[in-house]
Amino acid sequence: MANEPISLVAAFDDLSDPRGRQCPYRLDELLLAAICAVISGAESWTAVVEWSETKLDWLRQQLPFANGIASHDTFGRVFSLLDATQFEACFVRWMGTMCPALPGQHIAIDGKCVRGSHDGKHSAIHLVSAWSSASGLTLGQVRTADKSNEITAIPQLLATLDIKGAVITIDAMGCQHDVAAKIVAGGADYVLGVKDNQPSLAEAIRLWFDAAEAGTLDRPFWDHNHTEKDHGRIETRRCLVTNDVAWLGQQNQHWAGVQSLIMIESRREIIGRNSSGAASVERRYYLSSLAAKAAHLAHIVRAHWGIENNMHWVLDVAFREDDCRIRVGEGAQNFAILRRIALNLLKNEKSTKVGIATKRLKAGWSADYLAKVLGLPI
Repeated sequence: MANEPISLVAAFDDLSDPRGRQCPYRLDELLLAAICAVISGAESWTAVVEWSETKLDWLRQQLPFANGIASHDTFGRVFSLLDATQFEACFVRWMGTMCPALPGQHIAIDGKCVRGSHDGKHSAIHLVSAWSSASGLTLGQVRTADKSNEITAIPQLLATLDIKGAVITIDAMGCQHDVAAKIVAGGADYVLGVKDNQPSLAEAIRLWFDAAEAGTLDRPFWDHNHTEKDHGRIETRRCLVTNDVAWLGQQNQHWAGVQSLIMIESRREIIGRNSSGAASVERRYYLSSLAAKAAHLAHIVRAHWGIENNMHWVLDVAFREDDCRIRVGEGAQNFAILRRIALNLLKNEKSTKVGIATKRLKAGWSADYLAKVLGLPI
C-alpha cells in the first residue's frame, strides 16, 4: 500500500458510468459534488443539490460543470445504478495511497447495519469494514449478501486488501477456520474472539483458564494487569495468555498458525457516595497467531474497540447514518461509501482540533477549509 498518492478525482477515473451514454451531467462532476457536499454536512440527495448550487462557482474551479448542477432525481438515479463493487474497489485503491504501509499495523474488522436503508421488502443493508487503528481511517468495506452474514463477507473484504505484515482483529463472528487460514495465507496475524458460535472451542478455552487459575493445570501462562480510574468508576483489565495450544489439534481444532490463547477479564466498580460498591466482572476469550506476550496482546484486543468508538459511533452521530433513508438499488451502499470517503478526509485533516461534526460545518462555511480537507491548492 505504499503507492504514490493520487488525487481523489483521479482515484475514480476507472469508474464506469451506468448510464451508458453521453449525458449533460458528467459522472466525475456528480462524484465531486456528492463527496464535497457530504463532507460539508449533506445527508440526502436534496441536500447535496442545495449545497452544490450554492457552491457552483467554487466547484467550477475544479471541473467544468458546464450544465450546472443536476437534480436530486438525477443524483439518486445515477448512484442507485452505479456499480457499488466497482465504486468500493476505487475507494480501496485510493486508500492504498493514503495509508502508510501496513506491516506491524493493527486492522480491526467489524460489521455495521445501516438501519434506515430497509424498504419493507428488503431488510437494511449490513456492511463489514476494515479500519486502521494507527491512522483512524477506513480501509475498505463489503456489503453482506442478502440472507447472508459477516462470515461470507469477511473473506471478500480481506481479498481486497494488502494485509501482509498486519495484525487483524475480528469479533466472534469471524472466528472461522477459513478466515484464520486466509489471514495467515495473506502474510498477516490474527486475534479472533471466541464465543458460543464455536461452542466446543469456547468451552475448552474457558476450562483451560479456569484450571490454570485454580493451579490444577501445570502449564505456563503470563499475566498482565492494567487499571484505570475515570468518570466515577475503576476498571481493571487483566490479560492471561498461554502458548499451550498443542491440545487444540488433538481435539480436531485445527487453526492455521495458532500460537496463543487469551483471556481478558474486565472488572468494573462504580465509586462515589451513592454507589453500592458492587463490581461487575466479564471474561472474554480469544485465539491468536501471535506469540504469547500478555501486554502486547492486551493492547491489541483493546485497540479493536476503536472501530466502534471512532468509526461506527462517528458515522451514527456526526453523519446520522442510521437516519438516512436512501435505499433504491445500490444507492444505500454507494452513499455509505461517500460517508466513509468524507470521514477519512476529515480525519486526515489534522490542523483543526475539533470534532468531526464541527469540521463538517467548517467545510460547509469555508471553501478554503474544504480545499484543505480535499488536499487541493488554496
